[in-house]
Amino acid sequence: MLATKRYEYLPIDQIEFHHTLTNHRELDRAKVAHLEKDIVVNGLFEPLVVWERNNREYYLVGGFHRMEAIQGIRRANPGYFDRVDVRIVTGDPDEIKALNLKLNSDRVDTRITDYFQTVIYLNNANWSKERIAEFFDKSVSWIDDIIRYAPLTTEAMREKLAGGELSWARARDILRKALNAPPGNEKQIIESELSRPVQAVAKPLPFPTTIKRLSSSVKTDPKRTFKVSTQDIYALVLTLRGKNVDPDAIERVRKAFPILWDEE
Repeated sequence: MLATKRYEYLPIDQIEFHHTLTNHRELDRAKVAHLEKDIVVNGLFEPLVVWERNNREYYLVGGFHRMEAIQGIRRANPGYFDRVDVRIVTGDPDEIKALNLKLNSDRVDTRITDYFQTVIYLNNANWSKERIAEFFDKSVSWIDDIIRYAPLTTEAMREKLAGGELSWARARDILRKALNAPPGNEKQIIESELSRPVQAVAKPLPFPTTIKRLSSSVKTDPKRTFKVSTQDIYALVLTLRGKNVDPDAIERVRKAFPILWDEE
């Protein structure tokens, strides 16, 4: 069972790197440089997260940019940060792997492709879809789509998804067409669909703009009503939060609340 075992002031040389626990993205060197300056001046406010796999055997789970910044400080200032504040967690390897991704997924720029390997791994480790969804604060249908379609994505699709050139909703549509194609034509269908130009994915409006448009609508048409579902309202809240918004949620809100977008 995943749990925080204790907080400790740990010798930094005892913290190792495990090949299955990564940052899921290349380190942002500008962020590392900023953290180096900040940590030197203010100290390490947020502890590193480490996994105690066996007694006194520690692996870094969260805080890769902070660790790199501390190492940079130590190279320039021998003797600095020989010990660091850490949060020590325990759990099964699959739980730790999930925590590793969860800590990374709190970033605004997390891509859906970052979830593929871990979600499928947890599903194969007999985690229920409900448990995976709860752990990552996602819907069961979102997890189900990854389990169903991620193994079918080609390298070209994954590159476009990771680069923001392809939405997950569009990728699923392409894969559905490929699955319904005659045997042997799947690859051709995928390549053909990927070569087609697509419309830009809608982005959630800034909260102030949303308020402004709703205020204007109240003044011009105060009795206007919308027929919406609980899913529509949930999607609206997600888009207003403006973090890691699934394109499907944006499209749902766009259809349910058209006044929030410019109608072209």
